[in-house]
Amino acid sequence: MGNHIYTIGREFGSMGQLVGEKLAERLGIKCYDKELLQHAAKDSGFCEEIFENHDEKPTNSFLYSLVMDTYSAGSYAAAPFLDMPLNHKVFLAQFDTIKKIAEQESCVIVGRCADYALANHPDCINIFVRADLDDRIKLISKRLDITENKAKDLILKNDKQRASYYNYYTCKKWGDTRSYDLMLNTSKLSVDDCVDLIIDFRKHYEKKKDAGIVVE
Repeated sequence: MGNHIYTIGREFGSMGQLVGEKLAERLGIKCYDKELLQHAAKDSGFCEEIFENHDEKPTNSFLYSLVMDTYSAGSYAAAPFLDMPLNHKVFLAQFDTIKKIAEQESCVIVGRCADYALANHPDCINIFVRADLDDRIKLISKRLDITENKAKDLILKNDKQRASYYNYYTCKKWGDTRSYDLMLNTSKLSVDDCVDLIIDFRKHYEKKKDAGIVVE
């Protein structure tokens, strides 16, 4: 049996990250979110600050381009890679790290186009978590102690940023049902309900695989 991987795309304020954390806790596996940036930096030899400044942000910025060669190591020192725009370098390094982690262990990976990176992984289930805008506004307003108007602006900004990043690098549409195996709405379901459904989905998926039914 291969490693069981769960990728989670999420709208800002939908509690998608919490769903991922709870799922990982229930299954006794790791959940990679911001930690993925640390692994990518270590694997590639690039400065972690570079990943933080480009995290799920589509950009043509060359803010660090003059120092990139300093952090090049291994295969990342090849000429084709060094000639790429900085944002492409960061994405590819992160892409490689996601694939490496999936080869080594069962895990949950939140965001960062992980479903695209693991498109050919036979035991990967791709999930998208959303919630009604009003519920997200109330959650972010309370969590960050800001007005609901500011919360709405922040939500729309982050959703646009995540969508642009995903659409740019994957040539798919962020939040489109065709890009995922399972869509969950935390306005209708609790976080624990979402975790239960994901685990149940995996059980049915494995039964179909064992029965020889093609479900790709």
